Amino acid sequence: MFFNLPTLLTWARIAAIPLIVAVFYWPGLEGQRQNLIATVLFVVFAATDWADGYLARKLNQTSSFGAFLDPVADKFLVCACVLVLVHLGRADVFVALIIIGREIAISALREWMATIGANKSVAVHMVGKLKTSVQMVAIPFLLYQAPLFGIDTQAWGRVLIWASAVLTIWSMAYYLKKALPEIRAKAR
Repeated sequence: MFFNLPTLLTWARIAAIPLIVAVFYWPGLEGQRQNLIATVLFVVFAATDWADGYLARKLNQTSSFGAFLDPVADKFLVCACVLVLVHLGRADVFVALIIIGREIAISALREWMATIGANKSVAVHMVGKLKTSVQMVAIPFLLYQAPLFGIDTQAWGRVLIWASAVLTIWSMAYYLKKALPEIRAKAR
């Protein structure tokens, strides 16, 4: 279904992107207020990733469109926030290139594997889920960029975003390795 509650939550993640970006350009918003608002927006909308899947299963409203849109929304949200963090000098360009490059490469791989009927070979794996989890902690830490309950969010955010870059490379290698037999078979 194009418009049910789970799919609307997924659409909300996409709609959140300009809101999060706008926080850093809104006249009159400065400093820690910007950081706090952007962090809260990111955490609330990132939580919809769990909620939409849960509700789709619970309400029996799973759909092909929802299955397509959910990872697209996640990738848009993460990539947009990483670019904002690069612009603010809180994340390295190299990290952004790794994260965004992997998302493009694996999305293209999944699309191609689906066209040859081998999409099960690149199904979501635990390393991909771990990568996403680490990103979902690193990004709000870097958006917030102030001590929080004694935690140096800037320092931990930088460590975690680099950890997510390593996991990003690892997950890409895993998916490429899983797809390689299908790629070899179709290349003949």
